[in-house]
Amino acid sequence: MSEYDETAVEEDVAAEDYTAEEEVVTEDYAADETYEDTYDESPVSTVTETFDVDGDGFEDSTISSDGVTLIDADGDGDAEGMAVDYDGDGVSDELSLDTDGDGTIESFASDSDGDGMLDTYESDTDGDGLTDQVSADTNADGYIDSVATDSNADGYADTVIADYDGDGLVDEMSLDTNADGITDAVISDSDADGFLDTAYTEAVPEGDSFQSQTGQVI
Repeated sequence: MSEYDETAVEEDVAAEDYTAEEEVVTEDYAADETYEDTYDESPVSTVTETFDVDGDGFEDSTISSDGVTLIDADGDGDAEGMAVDYDGDGVSDELSLDTDGDGTIESFASDSDGDGMLDTYESDTDGDGLTDQVSADTNADGYIDSVATDSNADGYADTVIADYDGDGLVDEMSLDTNADGITDAVISDSDADGFLDTAYTEAVPEGDSFQSQTGQVI
């Protein structure tokens, strides 16, 4: 009887141990699945921005915190620019600049259409604290093709130049010469040779031909 009893005990122990091992493996596998699913649903952004606001060909020093980046272009310890990332995608949505080094921000660049590229530039060219020039990339090709300027500080654009074909030369210039808010003269390049050659005015709506001596770079 004793030999029979010992065999039964050994078989029971082996069966219990095997079951316990199976349960442990199953629990660990489920935990691994949960970890992997959570990791995949939360990707980490690897976008890194660099700036060269003074155009010297060297990367500017920056300090970033909470979506705001201060830019020191000349290494003097003072910020010449500030970039802000509002949506947290790692790409700045607005850039403010002190282009003349007087310690006052006078230029603002922004991404108006949300495509990740700065396309609108607002500037205070006379230092009166008001924007008097707006440059824009209206066709998202990465180049400025429209510049509107308020030359008499009345708060309204009186000169608008446009480059419709993307060659970097002015194709049309619209003028409000009497500050009434209405365009009263348009000068254009009618033959696309890079030279303004036709003026349309209220007095001569059909156009008056002339030939500029140099191409107008936008």
